[in-house]
Amino acid sequence: MTEYDFILRLVLALVFGGVIGIERKRVGKAAGFRTQMMVCLGSALFTILSFYDAQFAGFDNVEPSRIAVGIGFLGAGTIIHSQGEVVGLTTAAGIWVVAAIGMALGLGLFVLAGVTTILSLFILFLMEKAERRFKM
Repeated sequence: MTEYDFILRLVLALVFGGVIGIERKRVGKAAGFRTQMMVCLGSALFTILSFYDAQFAGFDNVEPSRIAVGIGFLGAGTIIHSQGEVVGLTTAAGIWVVAAIGMALGLGLFVLAGVTTILSLFILFLMEKAERRFKM
């Protein structure tokens, strides 16, 4: 692997996270465009570093799942209980999925990350319209 391979993965993390961030910003969520890009980028970089460091240190057991746990705390911070309602669950879930997309990109799983991004946009755009139409 060259540094250019790593740079490609990081640039794709910006793009994929940004695409989802545009939708979140469009609906006025605090964790919007830049936040989603940062989460995806950071997750990709931590995943790259985990495997890169393990390779040179001679470790056989790498646990990128630690990244997902850390992201859970960030997502939890977006959930608010206000006036008898819980808000921010979709934003928290979005942060979690964007982190997973970043991890997939960090591993070089470009197709998996792309399909997950498309499916996420399907959920965020089309399912929102279905919820309104059928008053779910």
